Amino acid sequence: MIDTPNLVDQYCHGVLRTELGLGTFEARLGAHLGGSAALPAAGTTFFDTQTGFAVRRWCPPLLGLEPHCPPARYLARRRELGAAEAGRRLLRASGISTYLVDTGLPGDLTGPAELGAAGAAEAHEIVRLERLAEQVADTSGTVEAFLANLAEAVHGAAADAVALASGAGARQGLASAPEPPGPGEVRGAAGRWLAARPVGGRLTDPVLLRHLLWIAVTAGRPLQLHTGDRDPAALAGFAAATAGLGADLVLLHAYPHHRTAAHLTGLHPHVYADLGPALAHTGARAAAVLAEVLERAPFGKLLFSSGARGLPELHVVAASAFRSALTRVLGEWVMDGAWSRTDAQRVAGMIAAENAKRVYRLTGSR
Repeated sequence: MIDTPNLVDQYCHGVLRTELGLGTFEARLGAHLGGSAALPAAGTTFFDTQTGFAVRRWCPPLLGLEPHCPPARYLARRRELGAAEAGRRLLRASGISTYLVDTGLPGDLTGPAELGAAGAAEAHEIVRLERLAEQVADTSGTVEAFLANLAEAVHGAAADAVALASGAGARQGLASAPEPPGPGEVRGAAGRWLAARPVGGRLTDPVLLRHLLWIAVTAGRPLQLHTGDRDPAALAGFAAATAGLGADLVLLHAYPHHRTAAHLTGLHPHVYADLGPALAHTGARAAAVLAEVLERAPFGKLLFSSGARGLPELHVVAASAFRSALTRVLGEWVMDGAWSRTDAQRVAGMIAAENAKRVYRLTGSR
């Protein structure tokens, strides 16, 4: 048996504070699957997915029900307990001892302190770069003020956060070139964006996104890059350009391109790969996905995360799927004589928590 009693969830979001009906719960399941929090098509349900089946497998016993109980019964029990108590039971049973929480998404989500208290765990903030830049733009009257305030804000955030994260930067900002844009190019892009931007408008300009990422590289914190469903091979140029500059890059949510992400971790000393919600998405196939990643990545370059957002059930599912897949894959290799049990346990501990503690400098974490 592979033992991973404490997990560091190196990338997640807060959970909803509100009571959830079937429609809202399904919308949140759909969002986790890559949708836009929309309801499923008529006659279908998001519970009929690998994630939905995993929720019904792992979560009902934590609320006093039998595994695989019908969704309506599970949600009725959830409402009976109340959102706060149900969330507390689910989070505390997940085995996650530390949460790194991206606070840059909208919605009535718990912050790091509240999530940590509910889960009886430590919690630290990850600052979303695009949201930070938009806040700076709201309070900066000129291009010069915006650019000066932006650099100051990023470095100020890095003083308290454990990491900086970019959602659009990896997909849009680095699409044309990995190198930092020149000062004139940045000023021109900032002028055009600020002039056309409505209050609260989102940052989508590729030049400014690339500029933002390069500011983050100089801030001295790990930089988490969302690859979405795009091939992370597009980040190879940025990885090469940032080598030796002191900032670790963590590739988030690379599935179904997880093999490419794993390959990049072997090419560059400062590049890491997040296992993320891929294992929860693939459910009963999670062990196969994990084995594919372990074929290519150095074991010291892999990090567990849930990627959970909104539903505490997603923390439980990710942790349970990770433990189950890890036990199956490493356990088989031990039984075959390919690995010793000591080495299997050591690698499991690295991926579950120790790698994240080293990358994010989580001294004293459980």
